[in-house]
Amino acid sequence: MKLSIIVPIYNVAPYLHKCVDSLLAQNYEDYEIILVDDGSPDACPQICDEYAVAHENIRVIHRKNGGLSAARNSGIEVAQGEYLMFVDSDDYIEPNVLSGLMAQVERDNLDVLRYRLQYVRIKNEGVSELANERDYEVYNPYKSDPFKDNDYSETVTDGVTFLNTRMSTACYAWAFILRRDLIIPTDSITINSFPSGRDGVGLLFTHGIYFEDTDWTPRMLVKAKRVASTNTIVYNYLQREGSITKAVNRSKQQKVLDDKMRLIGEMQRQAKELQEKGLNNTWFSRMIADTVISVIGMLSVTFYSEKDSYLNRLKELDIYPIQSRKWKARIINLSPRLAVELLHVKNR
Repeated sequence: MKLSIIVPIYNVAPYLHKCVDSLLAQNYEDYEIILVDDGSPDACPQICDEYAVAHENIRVIHRKNGGLSAARNSGIEVAQGEYLMFVDSDDYIEPNVLSGLMAQVERDNLDVLRYRLQYVRIKNEGVSELANERDYEVYNPYKSDPFKDNDYSETVTDGVTFLNTRMSTACYAWAFILRRDLIIPTDSITINSFPSGRDGVGLLFTHGIYFEDTDWTPRMLVKAKRVASTNTIVYNYLQREGSITKAVNRSKQQKVLDDKMRLIGEMQRQAKELQEKGLNNTWFSRMIADTVISVIGMLSVTFYSEKDSYLNRLKELDIYPIQSRKWKARIINLSPRLAVELLHVKNR
């Protein structure tokens, strides 16, 4: 088996057919689709089983709900492919793209291949529950292109260079095809031996956190030796309500804030490791700056009354001055407390 496509699934029955049908609509044969039902409470388990009965290259894992990272790791454990690809269950890929991607992977003996994505939305959301009656359209939900710093050339480079010179701070696990042995060795060690991916043996997704892709992607790229891109648009990223970035629930927002703080510390650790090896850590500096700016924004609005404790935690991390040319970063470097106060006044 050359390629395993892992699809973590939870409570997405209205979108699941669109996703899986797109994975089947390919001019490539040497691949399997692993549908990981993460204890979904809706019709997803039945839909998965129906696909598995109808298609020999589809396998299903039913597991107790454990979150996106745990579901992906379950798929990695049973994957038979030499390469892995992740697809979220409410997204979909373009038809007949896998053959071209795998041809480039094999031609250049790549550890990792990155492809392009586009944002999509459903114009008639709520009008019909049937996926084949929904009208998807391409659009950009941001004021500027979050991938403007990405270099999609086919030039092969090592992962550290790729990260520092060809990646924006927007990174998603499903934007890559990668060798399975980058994540889990091909020896007898099982995935249960390193469930957090933190002991240096494997490179799995960290359980129980938001921003698991931002945590995982740089770790994966740093380990890779041969990385390249393709300018082909492969992935369609559905924008819909319920995203963690659009969270309105207080407890979820608290989790988002705390996990951003955790991410800052983790990226600082990785940056230090590269520095100690004499390697460039520019990407981490930019990503830390963007995350700190985001945290300051949350403190100025939702968590203003709790700002002191978080500002003290940021100070303890010794991350100032943050490396960014953005005007918010300049104010933060002058005084994080002043930045919170000014943004608080602006946003009231």
